[in-house]
Amino acid sequence: MFKFVMILAVVGVATALAPVSRSDDVHADVVSRSDDVRADGFDSSLHTSNGIEQAASGDVHGNIHGNFGWISPEGEHVDIKYVADENGYQPSGAWIPTPPPIPEAIARALVWLQSHPPAPEHPRHH
Repeated sequence: MFKFVMILAVVGVATALAPVSRSDDVHADVVSRSDDVRADGFDSSLHTSNGIEQAASGDVHGNIHGNFGWISPEGEHVDIKYVADENGYQPSGAWIPTPPPIPEAIARALVWLQSHPPAPEHPRHH
């Protein structure tokens, strides 16, 4: 249940921090909402009139699969999927930043270093 509350908090913060570009966003209405809490897990969903969406399913072990999204100020649909389980929170989607590729010169240097280990150091005797 703690993970569920944390995920909803993350969604709340993400939607609260999303820049508001349309004046009608402050007057957004809940178009649909569904919450089904059972002994073996839960299912929830939310859709608002300004394009904010959220859905999540959880099981008795605390594993959660879900997604949330909104419309960016540029009019693009931002969609994030996630899993929260024993391996932590794992978001995915085109909007999640990824590291740039390793430059070719650095990759070659790493290969060279792996194939040429340093000689063992011998302690100096004084």
